[in-house]
Amino acid sequence: MRKRGLSMKFMTIAVVVGLMSGVASQAASQPLKVFILAGQSNMVGHGKVEEGRDPAGGKKEVEGGLGSLRYFVRQHEQQYGARGKTPLVDSAGKWLARDNVYIHCTADAAKMKGLLTVGFGAGGWIGPEFGFGHVVGNASRDPVLIIKTSWGGKSLGFDFRPPSSGKSKFEGNPEDEGKYYRETIRIVKDVCVNLGTYFPLLAGSKIELAGFGWHQGWNDSCEPKMVAEYDRNMANFIKDVRKDLGAPNLPFVIADTGMEGERTKGDRAKLCEIQMSFGDPKKHPEFAGTVASVESRGFARPVEQSPSGFGYHWNHNGESHYLIGEAMGQAMVKLLK
Repeated sequence: MRKRGLSMKFMTIAVVVGLMSGVASQAASQPLKVFILAGQSNMVGHGKVEEGRDPAGGKKEVEGGLGSLRYFVRQHEQQYGARGKTPLVDSAGKWLARDNVYIHCTADAAKMKGLLTVGFGAGGWIGPEFGFGHVVGNASRDPVLIIKTSWGGKSLGFDFRPPSSGKSKFEGNPEDEGKYYRETIRIVKDVCVNLGTYFPLLAGSKIELAGFGWHQGWNDSCEPKMVAEYDRNMANFIKDVRKDLGAPNLPFVIADTGMEGERTKGDRAKLCEIQMSFGDPKKHPEFAGTVASVESRGFARPVEQSPSGFGYHWNHNGESHYLIGEAMGQAMVKLLK
């Protein structure tokens, strides 16, 4: 499924120096826009697709129940139904696979790739990639590739620690500090260099790094010392990613860790404000026009309207995960204009 007629002026970004020498020299009729999505478990994706809370009451899960993506689509047919403005299903109710959006992702230990549809989250569920991919796919006449690097239970202060932040004082195996930062860079380079191996139909495509989306924060919010240095670590993360991928103005979209909604308080609320500050040119003038923040607290849904009571996973609410990705995509499109 591909919506045509919409256009987006993508910012042309320098191809990674040395990284894509074997790819950039090959002619291609359409540039391939590459978006990177990274974070911890809520970027992995714990939004349930078919199962939701029984509307009749109790904790029993039923097909199309409350909080499932299926329920969300049925409640918003004019927007997301087969004849909607942003159709997610066909006339038979089958989830659509986009023909212009490809995805390569790590869902915990499992690597997956293919055309974007449901199922690229943990356990066959969705993460923000689903809503994000529909937005950027609709806005682009060119093919799009999403590279999602995400692992549950990972902090920015230790696991994703950027090189410029130096060594931390947090507990953990020394070799694991910054491991997932390095893995993100490695995977992006690997997919881009070996594009034809992963996606034969894209072989020879000219690659443009188009943007980076970040959704993470739970683990840092559990450690006050990590919250205290999150601003510095996030700034270093953005700068280091741009440097290591050879894209000095790579647009960034940061969705805050708002899964507790209006009940967010304490260090978690403080962390949300830090994350939101990166989209404020008064607080971070060095990122003005190239970094946007997305407020996600309004996407939290109560337990009674969700498949579970696991607050740190947005109660497994498919609607929440979809809307976060959609908002991140909209913020990205705005940046790229």
